[in-house]
Amino acid sequence: MARYPQTQYFQHTRQRADRICIKDEWIEHVIRHPECEEIQPDGRIRRWARIADFQDRALRVILLADGRTVHNAFFDRDYDGRHP
Repeated sequence: MARYPQTQYFQHTRQRADRICIKDEWIEHVIRHPECEEIQPDGRIRRWARIADFQDRALRVILLADGRTVHNAFFDRDYDGRHP
């Protein structure tokens, strides 16, 4: 069971074949230890971190403006380690 609040959108998209492999512990890692963070114009927060256990790919987690509620999470092919 995840230890973070989630939107219904996140719960729905997480069932997609390309996202079902994303572990809660990875999402929690990105939330707590982001390599990069960006605030969107709508107040949502984008955070990225590489996941060593998944070929060091970058996981992007989108939080609502409250900084806690997960709205989206996916592996970001375009992230190059610098501010996007």
